[in-house]
Amino acid sequence: MLEMRILVVEDESRIAEILRAALSRAGLTVDTVRLFAEASVAVATNPYDAVILDLGLPDGDGLSLLAEMRARGCTVPILVLTARDAVEHRVAGLDAGADDYLIKPFATSEVVARVKALLRRPGGALGAVLSSGNVAFDTVGRDVRIGDAVLALPRRESAILEHLMRRAGRVVPKAVLEEKLYGIDDELGSNAIPVHVHHLRRKLIDGGATVEIHTVRGVGYLLVGQR
Repeated sequence: MLEMRILVVEDESRIAEILRAALSRAGLTVDTVRLFAEASVAVATNPYDAVILDLGLPDGDGLSLLAEMRARGCTVPILVLTARDAVEHRVAGLDAGADDYLIKPFATSEVVARVKALLRRPGGALGAVLSSGNVAFDTVGRDVRIGDAVLALPRRESAILEHLMRRAGRVVPKAVLEEKLYGIDDELGSNAIPVHVHHLRRKLIDGGATVEIHTVRGVGYLLVGQR
């Protein structure tokens, strides 16, 4: 699974932790908040690729948050996760702008599968296979190949490569990579991204890749074909 950034809005700490663990195992960066007010600030200030939203929040109704997000033009996919199981509740959630609706109790594997499905929709964050030069990246299976040879990459190096491949020929700001790869609660050293890029660049060179990662000093990184 692609390193995407997901917001989980869930006031029950046990459920929030179960979701965080499952989504993290799938390769996602996960932020969790428990209050309506926290969620409103989070979605206004962070570039999330999907939101999992509980409706029964201590300080407000999740449906109101959903409507607020859509009213200000937020198009991020939203999966509603709730104990409200009546048909009229599901209809209200979908009418308010939810992309999918899942009833508690749930299987974590289904939540992960539904999030992946949302991200693979047309216009979503996921694609199937990316290619640049002789490098191919299966974003679903997390399989990176240089020619016919498999290239084993740690999670964050894999995520950086994917972001660069999606924007091949364009500069990806360092700040964008930091936002996508690290959650609110993660510690981020000033040289974290440069270190990951250094290791990734070396592996591409050693593997005979026909693309190179260029550093645009003070801005970010650029994936280009070798001269």
